[in-house]
Amino acid sequence: MTKTVLITGAGSGLGAAFAQRYASLGSYVVVADVNAVRAEEIRVQICAHGGQAMAVAMDITRDEDWEGLFQTLSAQNIQVDTLINNAGVASGGPTLAADIDEWQWMLDVNLLGMVRGCRRFVPDMLARGQGQIINIASFAGLAGAPGLGSYGVTKAAVVAFSESLRAELEPHGVRVSVACPAFFKTRLLDSFRGTPRMLKTAAKLMEEAKQTADDIAAAIQRSAEQGEFLIIPTATERRRWWWKRHFPNVYFTQMKKLISRRTA
Repeated sequence: MTKTVLITGAGSGLGAAFAQRYASLGSYVVVADVNAVRAEEIRVQICAHGGQAMAVAMDITRDEDWEGLFQTLSAQNIQVDTLINNAGVASGGPTLAADIDEWQWMLDVNLLGMVRGCRRFVPDMLARGQGQIINIASFAGLAGAPGLGSYGVTKAAVVAFSESLRAELEPHGVRVSVACPAFFKTRLLDSFRGTPRMLKTAAKLMEEAKQTADDIAAAIQRSAEQGEFLIIPTATERRRWWWKRHFPNVYFTQMKKLISRRTA
């Protein structure tokens, strides 16, 4: 039986890589994106390679868009088996330098967007006793590094949200994973808010990254299928996370040295 995968922010970057990946594995993919043109482009690409997909324009910060999507799928007897909450926005700079508008924007997109998605689609999964949620956070949500501003805080909240969901849903057959990738080439900086210095730094780190969006999507998909909860798809960040968990003071000291070198 063909599984249906709903991916937000699937019109570009990691979301598009997820869409291509799941389609190649035989899933029916719902390509959801705030940009209707990009969503349709990905749908066409998938279908051109023999896959199955539909494109949907939606704003994840609007309850009515989530409800409309649910009703559209229900009218076609489509049930979502896997929900990938991928859509997000970025910021950077001193944590207290961000104004309240930026904080509200970041929380509404990066955290509440996926809360809305889960509130709309998880009840149906629970009724069937099966399903999968994959929330895309960031290593910024684990790193505790300076300069990540409101972005790092919202991504940490995504991890905490996912931990709560896992404890509540897995006993009822719904699996939950949260992924924390680091820098890779994507369009995340298109909507960046923050200091020019942090934008330049983030762009440089993205450009230097060895992993592509396809690499990250494949690693996350494999780990999620194996039932892994906290997915850190790059080896360097997995080592850093190990150090932070077991030797937090050493990690903090080394992080300060690394930031100091990069700043210099």
